[in-house]
Amino acid sequence: MIVNRMIILLFVLLLLSAPNWAEAELSQEQKNSLFNQANETFRQANSTTDPDQADKLYERAILTFEKIIDEGKVKNAKLYYNLANSYFLKGRLGKAILNYRRAEVLDNSDENVKKNLAFARSKRIDKIGIKTERRVLRTLFFWHYDFSLRIKFLLTCVFFGFICICITAAIWFGRSGSWSVSAIIFSILILCLLASVIIESKIQADKAYGVITDKEVTARQGDGQNYSASFKEPLHEGTEFDMLEHRSGWFHIKLSDDSDGWIPEDSAELI
Repeated sequence: MIVNRMIILLFVLLLLSAPNWAEAELSQEQKNSLFNQANETFRQANSTTDPDQADKLYERAILTFEKIIDEGKVKNAKLYYNLANSYFLKGRLGKAILNYRRAEVLDNSDENVKKNLAFARSKRIDKIGIKTERRVLRTLFFWHYDFSLRIKFLLTCVFFGFICICITAAIWFGRSGSWSVSAIIFSILILCLLASVIIESKIQADKAYGVITDKEVTARQGDGQNYSASFKEPLHEGTEFDMLEHRSGWFHIKLSDDSDGWIPEDSAELI
């Protein structure tokens, strides 16, 4: 009798700990179907002249796109781009910028993502400048900031091919100053790109970035509501930040002008 009860108890525990099949990952056919539904809903929202109806349709498209991400475990630039467009047209600027940034991380070469992200940023209330030092660095080392990891890798392969051609030509036609200079130049370019890849990979692994998604939030000088405000005015949705520290429901953030403060964790999302 005791053995039977133990078997029944183990069986019940297994049932409770087993995955919920209703929440199992979506099949590829379901993902494609949901993606088509979301895009069609988004198209209908764009074509309707009724603002209330458009708002409901954008919300439905958002829920469908997020279902593909959450339940389908799909994360690609196109999906985040479409989700960002839906949020933007619904008037959720913070969520729009957040998802444009997520799309940019996955594909930094997509011009549509860059264009829409820049337009969304222009709509922000907070106009926070970039320190002069950062602006100079972005200009001098443009390949590091503007090129995606994939583009850097492809350029490295191309330049390595040019080096091989230069070495082959130097061996075949005899040593020539022009071939040697070309090989040196391509070698320098490869070193610059490889250094950029290593630095960017390390930064992505060590740093976290985020976007304020609440309409507005008061940044404070410590991780609690009893601390004084860090700025005269609250921060608004769409403002981007580097996260310095995460502590008991609070984010310690740094803005692009290097000012910092603490905001509630639920007022923002990480990229």
